[in-house]
Amino acid sequence: MAVGNINELPENILLELFRHVPARQLLLRCRPVCSLWRDLIDLVTLWKRKCVLEGFITEDWDQPVADWKIFYFLRSLHRNLLHNPCAEEGFEFWSLDVNGGDEWKVEDLSGDQRKEFPNAQVKKYFVTSYYTCLKSQVVDLKAEGYWEELMDTTRPDIEVKDWFAARRDCGSKYQLCVQLLSSAHVPLGTFQPDPATIQQKSDAKWREVSHTFSNYPPGVRYIWFQHGGVDTHYWAGWYGPRVTNSSITIGPPMH
Repeated sequence: MAVGNINELPENILLELFRHVPARQLLLRCRPVCSLWRDLIDLVTLWKRKCVLEGFITEDWDQPVADWKIFYFLRSLHRNLLHNPCAEEGFEFWSLDVNGGDEWKVEDLSGDQRKEFPNAQVKKYFVTSYYTCLKSQVVDLKAEGYWEELMDTTRPDIEVKDWFAARRDCGSKYQLCVQLLSSAHVPLGTFQPDPATIQQKSDAKWREVSHTFSNYPPGVRYIWFQHGGVDTHYWAGWYGPRVTNSSITIGPPMH
């Protein structure tokens, strides 16, 4: 059967075509074309199919989703927003806010340390010295793809994680501060746990600290992440806490 107008195609065929169009193009270019396209693009069915196509969910997914369109975008954007979290690029992307003692340093995880660390992909860490060392990154949410309406209306969960460890032969103190910032860099939410003091001759195990920001105020445009510490014996060299594998992720986790 010859079709003179694409809108003469059955709706299920149009939906299948839309399933393969990039999501932003669907909303920016296709949705305004006509009322038929608008109604089809707004269907839950389309966004659920796109989630299956991208591998975000399986065909037998049975968990409730409030808004499939938002769910799709959050899944497609989901990744670690901190750059160079494991020191593979030295101190690239990090601001060395306080660089005391013998200053920050990058070291390799030893063979034994790699066996102990839960992520086999992590091969390096940052290490502090005998005076306080702090480094930070600022995440620009708009630059990372999270537009203002998405953040203000949906306010998806923001999950922060960090890993730190002491040395067995020296005590140390680790600290972390994460802030949600407005466009004017005014704090709208803060996570700052008490500094963790680890005694000399500790087990030196890697420890994870995590926090999820939920129900925060509208207006979040940046995320500021700062961590570091100091050794508590003031030994020359790099005997303070080690940090690596830091992360900031937004929205539902990938499975």
